[in-house]
Amino acid sequence: MEEGNEPAGFGAIGSNRLEQVVEALAFAAEHPISAIRIAEILAEVSGQDRPSETDVLHAVETLNERYAEQERPLRIEAWSGGFRMATVGAVAPYIKELFQEQKQRRLSRSLLESLAILAYRQPTTKPEVEFVRGVDCDYAIRRLLEMGLIDVFGRSESVGRPLLYGTTGRFLELFGLNSVDDLPNLREIETILDDPAFHRERALLLMKSGLSEMQAAAPAEGPASDAPSPTEPAADQPVDTGPDRTTE
Repeated sequence: MEEGNEPAGFGAIGSNRLEQVVEALAFAAEHPISAIRIAEILAEVSGQDRPSETDVLHAVETLNERYAEQERPLRIEAWSGGFRMATVGAVAPYIKELFQEQKQRRLSRSLLESLAILAYRQPTTKPEVEFVRGVDCDYAIRRLLEMGLIDVFGRSESVGRPLLYGTTGRFLELFGLNSVDDLPNLREIETILDDPAFHRERALLLMKSGLSEMQAAAPAEGPASDAPSPTEPAADQPVDTGPDRTTE
């Protein structure tokens, strides 16, 4: 590549240049961008040798250390097998206030239950999910597929060879996970459930959603299905999978 085609402000490849490229791509990418892709882009544009994944990871660590030292609200987080720019949890209320009027997609309790079973038991089949939940899960599986949170990953060897389902990169991205290995285990979940702060937050959510009124209006028994009834809104609730990239 001719010298005149070099991007303005960049000299020979060095740690500072790599950090600038990593920071820019993590900020601009619509979806998490992998270390390999970052290295490829830098090499394609500069015409120089491609940096290693280790070099990219070191640049990410250096940038995050600098953000922390300067008390900046930004971090480059590892999500869904790649990196993206995110904000720290301390500024979450301000970002939520900014986007409070923007309509956000939500997950109903039935969808959350089905998604949790799929996430922890994947790859798994619809009959296995229904066995755990005790209800028909046609609606939940269909909605989760439509939302891109799960996908088909093959067929089981059991009788009838039912489809095997698992979570997608979209699931990891929306829940702020780098891989399914980052899902909390049972002990961690119990710790969260025992946290007084969790119970206070849960009480507020229950009051806001008017759960007590819904329970009082609900029939004693209903059909063994997770599909919304004609009298219930089809809108999903209450877990936010909206647009902000705030991390805890």
